Amino acid sequence: MDKPPTNESALLKGALQPTLIVGAVAIMISTVLQGRPGFAGALLAQAVVLIYFVVHIFISKISRNLDPMSTMALAMFSYFAKFLLLGAFLWALTNYTSRSTIDRTSFGASAIALTFAWLGGEVASYLKLKTHLPLPHDPRAQQ
Repeated sequence: MDKPPTNESALLKGALQPTLIVGAVAIMISTVLQGRPGFAGALLAQAVVLIYFVVHIFISKISRNLDPMSTMALAMFSYFAKFLLLGAFLWALTNYTSRSTIDRTSFGASAIALTFAWLGGEVASYLKLKTHLPLPHDPRAQQ
């Protein structure tokens, strides 16, 4: 008997498809406009965006059965760690790579486009999910 897909796998699938399409377009445009540095910048942006958002889905999956306080603590730790790591990554990118190796404009524009594609795909997937949330009891309904 097949298990139904989890919410996280549905969100991942829905977000991954538009992100990969936008990523391929961003890589092609950056390569045409900036050459090899544009290609490297757009490819690096795709890797960073995918890693960060897949970590978000993974945290959501492992915290599914935790109590709300633990879930909040895990989410806050995850956000804080990703924020610090992204800052350190951007600092290293700026200080230890030359513009002739990685085009900063291609990286930034691709990262923004990929982020919008991921979030749009994730929102669209979420709206298709049939999540059933408990509604508060309405005392007027029994009259």
